[in-house]
Amino acid sequence: MNKVTIKNSGHTFDVRPSQTVLQAAIDAGINIPYGCRNGACGSCKAKLISGKVMHTDYQSSAMSDAELAAGNTLLCCAMALEDLTISCREVGGLSGIKPRILPARVAKKEQLAHDVIALHLQLPASERLQFLAGQYIEFILKDGQRRSFSIANAPHDSDFIQVHLRIIANGVFTNYVANDLQEKAIMRLEAPMGSFFLREDSDKPIIFLATGTGIAPIKGIIEHMLHNNIKREIALYFGARHLEDLYLNDLCEKWAAFTPHLSYTPVLSKPQTSDNWQGKTGYVQNLVLEDIPDLSGYQVYACGSPNMINDARALFMKNGLPEEEFFSDAFTFASPVQI
Repeated sequence: MNKVTIKNSGHTFDVRPSQTVLQAAIDAGINIPYGCRNGACGSCKAKLISGKVMHTDYQSSAMSDAELAAGNTLLCCAMALEDLTISCREVGGLSGIKPRILPARVAKKEQLAHDVIALHLQLPASERLQFLAGQYIEFILKDGQRRSFSIANAPHDSDFIQVHLRIIANGVFTNYVANDLQEKAIMRLEAPMGSFFLREDSDKPIIFLATGTGIAPIKGIIEHMLHNNIKREIALYFGARHLEDLYLNDLCEKWAAFTPHLSYTPVLSKPQTSDNWQGKTGYVQNLVLEDIPDLSGYQVYACGSPNMINDARALFMKNGLPEEEFFSDAFTFASPVQI
């Protein structure tokens, strides 16, 4: 057993040889920013002040060789070899909310688009999941593998937990959900996970940036804001390749029509002739900068592909966005085929 000390706050926690530093922090109730938990998004990057770690596999987009050489570490992939001192941010707002393993019944399967299915999950009558809008759940499969999906509903609407799954070619889990999973089936999950949620201690205007099913957690956050009459200015950008991929477009347009402080911009990167698209085209992160070239006074919440997240983070910081005001949740896969 080794001890980890967070230099910024003085908080300490123990980490077992079988644990990553991030998992030990979660188990100890220490709220460190994280997203994918598999070395792909970079949200849990920290500075290693003292001590040694061994990293399991991670993606170079999450931490470059230069960052590693400069003393950085990815806590979701770091195994402590001795006592550690690290420097990292901690997240407020999660007090008392810890992940739990629960059974859930599939109350309904709903086709939202040609390749997107919503699962409506019902917990036992004696259980109620405490979570923050934007967090995610992990399905625990029979072989112990896990698959992560964002919660698409807000906490006030928690009779069911809703998740949106994009069906991936050769994806074992998503194709099982699409073709074989029956309503009333029981699934095991752990929730809530992640630090992608609204920072309610700020009154800055917000840019929400989504691609694909990255709109799901943003849907939950916006519904939470509307329910609680949080009237911060919102600029919502939703990017997809084709028109059929903008599967919540009607809902986003409804929000914009009935919410004076919310604007909505759909963007297609590869519109088809049959789309008859008259709207904005290109990469969604670039469209944000066309509309808002100075981001110094904003918060950004981005959810979608790792490429979009990484590109948006770099672009936005070059245009004035403070690093601590960029919050992200990158959708990553456990492997190229087993999804």
